[in-house]
Amino acid sequence: MDLNTVMDVRDARRHEPWRPGDAWLGGGTYLFSEPQPHVRRLVDLSRMGWEPLTRLPDGSLEIAATCTIAQLSRYGRRLAEPAGPLFEQCCRAFLASFKIWNTATVGGNLCNALPAGPMISLTAALDGTCLLRSQDGATRRVKAADFVLGAGRKDLAAGELLRSVTLPASALACRTAFRQASLYGLGRSGALVIGTLDPRDGSLAITVTAATTRPFRLWFPLPPEADGLSRAIRSAVADDEWFDDIHGLPEWRRHMTLRFAEEIRRELTRDGAR
Repeated sequence: MDLNTVMDVRDARRHEPWRPGDAWLGGGTYLFSEPQPHVRRLVDLSRMGWEPLTRLPDGSLEIAATCTIAQLSRYGRRLAEPAGPLFEQCCRAFLASFKIWNTATVGGNLCNALPAGPMISLTAALDGTCLLRSQDGATRRVKAADFVLGAGRKDLAAGELLRSVTLPASALACRTAFRQASLYGLGRSGALVIGTLDPRDGSLAITVTAATTRPFRLWFPLPPEADGLSRAIRSAVADDEWFDDIHGLPEWRRHMTLRFAEEIRRELTRDGAR
């Protein structure tokens, strides 16, 4: 897609003042996929030199916003922790070819804030924290589950930048379970549910995405019974927060979410009688 309203492309390392019509350019796979009539200048992040994935001293994993899906997938396949397989499962949830994998970024997927964004699913499920940086260099941190506010809406001020997402070591040590549904064989996710079971204290987290307008991460100090889990999801997600588009009606998305959540509860607790 030719962005014929764009008059200039600037290197993000130059730290020029932000102005109306500016847009951050990461991989560009979404930016160049459709007209962007409001964009006048692109601020290119590709030369920032951020390390894609960094293991921190406390065992947590920092994922740079410019980390590509291909880089994340390769890293996940080498990850020894129990949560390692979840990286590949979420990467595979992309409706994208290998060409897109080599260009699309983790940060771009988060900042698009689309309900079916699988990097939103991954980082929310693993209790990630987003590092945001403003134009004056000030930083703040927001939980990945709270970063997306609704379909296409995220917690970013004008000119603010998503620098990275950090996943805690405790989350990487969790057992995980993954379920995804689409109306089509290779279609966009209509419901995506991830469960994580903490081996330290036996707590269970169920994260609902794709079926809802924003992520919902429900944490239970001990795994609930089947009825308790269903009630918790129904109570957390309001009727107007079940997403409605050509990829699935809200009623179907709710049904699949509740079904997947129960399957995950059983898989992670090995207690089908509860």
